Amino acid sequence: MLHHERLRPPSHDYPADEWNVVENAFHPEFLAQLETMLALGNGYLGMRGCPEEGGPKAENGTFINGFYETRPIIYGEEAYGFAKTGQTICNVTDSKIIKLFVDDEPFWLPDAHLLNYDRRLNMKAGTLDREILWETPSGKQVSIRSRRLVSFVNRHVAAISYCVTILNAQASVVISSEMTANEHGTGGNEDDPRLARAFPGRVLHQRASYSKDRRIVLCHATEKSRFTLACATDNALESSCPYSYKVAHTGDFGQVAFTIEAQPGCPIQLTKYMVYHTSQTASSEQLCGRAEWTMDRVMSQGFQTLLASQEHYMDDFWHRSDVRIRDIREDRTKRSTIEVQQAIRFNLFHILQASARAEDTGVAAKGLTGQAYEGHYFWDTEIYLLPFLTYTSPRIARNLLAFRYKMLPQARARAKELGHRGAMFPWRTISGEEASAYYAAGTAQYHINADIMYALRKYVQATGDESFLRDYGAEMLVETARLWADLGFYSDAKGGKFCINGVTGPDEYNAVVNNNAYTNLMARENLRYAAQVVEFLRKTEPDAYNSLVHKTALEPSEATAWTRAAENMYVPYDEKLEIIPQDDSFLNREPWDFQNTPRDRYPLLLFYHPLNIYRKRVIKQADVVLAMFLLGDAIPPKMKKRNFDFYDPLTTGDSSLSSCVEAIIAAQTGDMDKAIRYGMAALLMDLADVGGNVKDGCHIASMGGTWMMLTYGFGGMRDSDGMLSFWPRRAPEENAILRFPLIYRGQMLEIEIGLDKVEYVLREGERLVVRHEMEEVELTRENPLAVRPVSRGLTI
Repeated sequence: MLHHERLRPPSHDYPADEWNVVENAFHPEFLAQLETMLALGNGYLGMRGCPEEGGPKAENGTFINGFYETRPIIYGEEAYGFAKTGQTICNVTDSKIIKLFVDDEPFWLPDAHLLNYDRRLNMKAGTLDREILWETPSGKQVSIRSRRLVSFVNRHVAAISYCVTILNAQASVVISSEMTANEHGTGGNEDDPRLARAFPGRVLHQRASYSKDRRIVLCHATEKSRFTLACATDNALESSCPYSYKVAHTGDFGQVAFTIEAQPGCPIQLTKYMVYHTSQTASSEQLCGRAEWTMDRVMSQGFQTLLASQEHYMDDFWHRSDVRIRDIREDRTKRSTIEVQQAIRFNLFHILQASARAEDTGVAAKGLTGQAYEGHYFWDTEIYLLPFLTYTSPRIARNLLAFRYKMLPQARARAKELGHRGAMFPWRTISGEEASAYYAAGTAQYHINADIMYALRKYVQATGDESFLRDYGAEMLVETARLWADLGFYSDAKGGKFCINGVTGPDEYNAVVNNNAYTNLMARENLRYAAQVVEFLRKTEPDAYNSLVHKTALEPSEATAWTRAAENMYVPYDEKLEIIPQDDSFLNREPWDFQNTPRDRYPLLLFYHPLNIYRKRVIKQADVVLAMFLLGDAIPPKMKKRNFDFYDPLTTGDSSLSSCVEAIIAAQTGDMDKAIRYGMAALLMDLADVGGNVKDGCHIASMGGTWMMLTYGFGGMRDSDGMLSFWPRRAPEENAILRFPLIYRGQMLEIEIGLDKVEYVLREGERLVVRHEMEEVELTRENPLAVRPVSRGLTI
């Protein structure tokens, strides 16, 4: 179910374009959405897509991944083991402000007479570009051209090229390059638990403020989390017109104001460089010094060097990652196909911006495009993002798994606090400490342990990175398996099966239940994989095994116990309906009255008490359906279809994580109409504001889900046994060809699915064997291409 109409701004003002998100007119009613859509980031630094002038704005956010402030979580009634400390990503110093005055007339978008307006997110170059022709009240025509980038190559650097030309007259021009800290954002919304809580008062406390010629450095620190931030700006102005400048700064503000006597047709080129450095250990002086070193380097290189490195980075990314849709008919400009291609690239580009330089951090639910969910990391990363990153950017995938490993000491402490052996990874966090204030839909989601280990197994299979498994992964496997063994028990009431009670699955509308099917199935995989890896190390790498025993105090009997628990795992099954119930009591609940629920009462969590929802048979997001995708080989095709047909009408679509998974299972079970409908909803989740909340930030996990929808769903990809196999369906657009690359064990494979054939091409590598349905296909350097017919039967 989808309860929001697609956002449809005038198509002539937002034309479809394969490589750009284009805005050809200023529409203030779409201000907040476009701040999100046109945001730039690199995984470390993110800037919302606000105009250079600093406004108009809904939330003029600048964010550093992992830079947060803490606060105590206040409960009306305390209980043992509740999370104690909240963490919220900070809106840091805004350095991108450039204000323009012509004859003392400020350029301000809502009031300006615009003869031309073009702003675009350039996904090929990795920039935000703007071209404006402004006519002042006195009739002077002013060309304003800007190009903004947040560098992928230089992690701490952003830059803006800003060019002003008075076309038809002389004029007095002032360009004010500014930076400001402690700007108040929109604040929290106490009625919407998805949004960030507002901090009362100042968040960033002044530590240093100074200038050197046209360079300004501001340094601030948080009070409780003890992070320090140094932000530096420097400005280079080039023009044959005479000019002067003044510099001013306070603790929270910096300004370099250029006064230029502009001549007609004479460009005034300002280049602004911005540098951010953060640390919990370095002093203010040290951090300011680092910022200046970085600034010296980028200033000496210049904007064109930054731009060239950005374009080269993007070329490499699209070479590895681009999923292409091509219409085979003569009409190559069919709008719907172009819209689909635009949406695919938009989603993949934002995943890159959220993850590329997320080193020693995770990926927040909104990336660095907004403060919703407080900048926290969830299970979304492992289940929805890691597949794309594993098969296109394995280095980034490794970094994110390594970040989870660094959380292991805190996860062990959290398990002990909850009364368990092993490790319990936090449901939502930035620091590694659990920050979920609502345990029923947070801490109770034990499945996050299994989700992380599932992603680990997929990563190792796809990359062959056994050194990571040996040095880091095995230790996580031991501790997560210990937790499952401790949490579950052998139940006489269930015929001696291993049961897991009192947990919440992915579907947060059914909380603290017994034997959530998704949790039990994923825990089974976790236990099996842990036992297999321990046994593998014991037999083949005794030194690594002994090191593991030393680090974890592993007993030889533990792996045997894990295997026994996995083999005896209880999975709910209803003989009458021949389906997997979501949990032990799901079928006993009263069905939700969908017919009499108004469309404006969704998402349900904003309009109904949790108990009203928990008592009913209603689903926020795919649960059993997700398990059928992740563990597809364990569930026969006919059972998949019965489960999908049962759960589909019960799923509200209140979570952005459902549509992509439902599209995959619809495609696997042969319901291509639903596959396309759900697939398009996932694909357009942000670009068309399907959920009505893109103003708060991108749905990064759903974006990862769109890649899975295209490759696993329409592409028919399977990878459960460590070998790539394909049961292709067709492209989501009629009369179109679907093409996508994959990196597997260091080799690049490209798959093209046409109307009646599938091509497998080895683009890079020596030899690769994949399966086309049940047939093995060998690709070599000498014979890189294989062609097979498309089957349209029911897939597995």
